Amino acid sequence: MIKPMMFLLALSMMLELSAQETPIGPKWWPSEWGIGDQRGAANRITPEKVLEAKTLITQGKIYSLGRVYEPAMPIGGPRHYSLTIVSSPTAGPSGRNNMVSHDEMFSGEIGQVGTQMDGLGHVGVRLSDDDYFYNGIKRSEMAGAYGLRKLGVENAGVFFTRGLLVDVAAYKGIERLESGYLITVADLQGALKKQAVTVRPGDAIFIRTGHGRLWIKNNAKYSEAEPGIGMAAARWLSEQKIALTGADTWGIEVIPWENPDRPGDLHQWMLVRNGIYLLENLDLEAISADKVYEFAFIFAPLPLKGATGSPGNPVAVR
Repeated sequence: MIKPMMFLLALSMMLELSAQETPIGPKWWPSEWGIGDQRGAANRITPEKVLEAKTLITQGKIYSLGRVYEPAMPIGGPRHYSLTIVSSPTAGPSGRNNMVSHDEMFSGEIGQVGTQMDGLGHVGVRLSDDDYFYNGIKRSEMAGAYGLRKLGVENAGVFFTRGLLVDVAAYKGIERLESGYLITVADLQGALKKQAVTVRPGDAIFIRTGHGRLWIKNNAKYSEAEPGIGMAAARWLSEQKIALTGADTWGIEVIPWENPDRPGDLHQWMLVRNGIYLLENLDLEAISADKVYEFAFIFAPLPLKGATGSPGNPVAVR
């Protein structure tokens, strides 16, 4: 017979455990960088990590990993991109030197089209009392019509760290993984072993699937589904204490979803639980062709105060 005190203790433990559970697992805050941190895994890019990355520059060759922003690119759903030069020239001529100039007008989801980085304010999870984001920051604390009051992309800072290409397509001996292919931990580890590189804390990890070969050439096929990592691979990457991961796909995770009942699971795992940034729609073909597996990675997100993400042109330097 269970004694009353033992029953009450067991009940208390069950209630405590239940209170810690959320739709994405146990309570994830405060982060390892403390209450109030808004930078996440970018904190792993220490001065020592920057100096490590510097030693990888031995040839002075630069690779652009970003796509050209243009109307023909796949946008993703109902998103919008438009750049207009309203008149040519926009201004002038003026002065005795007859100066003329051009200005442009841009509109669009600037942080969520083309090559772009997901910031920590991009994705959260709804609990009973509020929506929660990285480090337990609530939507009620951060939401604003003119930008997020917390977790804006301006908090990320500059990325200058060791980058690794994990060329899964080459490891499999094919040009492009089929849409819906689930990249496993064994795939990642196999490719890394073949390339003779290992993951270290603070690294930026880039997964090549070959899916980027469809960019502009077949936007419908590019957008409808994609190869990508599953949750086991996501957990393994987060266990390596990386700062950022990216791919030549629009979502990094496998589409159709690994679990149809849990869309966007990887985004919640990386951004919300672990503060690891995501870079999407990358061009990894040139570094793959040259077999550049280890490099200095440089990316400065646009410091758009309150933005959920950032466009830009990340680069690899060897």
